[in-house]
Amino acid sequence: MTHLAHVAFVVPDYDEAISFFVEALGFDLVDDVDMGGGKRWVVVAPVPHGTTQGASLLLAVATTDEQRAAIGRQGGGRVWLFLHTDDFERDRARMSSAGVRFCEEPRHEPYGTVAVFEDPWGNRWDLIEPR
Repeated sequence: MTHLAHVAFVVPDYDEAISFFVEALGFDLVDDVDMGGGKRWVVVAPVPHGTTQGASLLLAVATTDEQRAAIGRQGGGRVWLFLHTDDFERDRARMSSAGVRFCEEPRHEPYGTVAVFEDPWGNRWDLIEPR
């Protein structure tokens, strides 16, 4: 059996990214291991550490011009990350108070309540409370 474990997420700085994911989005910091030479193995996840639900993000600091150009554009300008919640209003309010910018008002779709938000680098996400 296989499962998707991590998705690489290109960022400009480890600590800035950890702060956003942990403080603004409420993710857990799963791993932060110094690999030497300025490289770290940093994993954040939107579920409590030790569970097997869903994938986590492996934060990868950009080290080349090509990688730096991809920061905030990994989805090509589209929503490409989908963050599920069991309480849309609670999490939207918490995220907004932490400075997360929502691009639209919540809307009700056949699959649930949803609103698009952007991370500090311009990646677009959906916050979704599934039906």
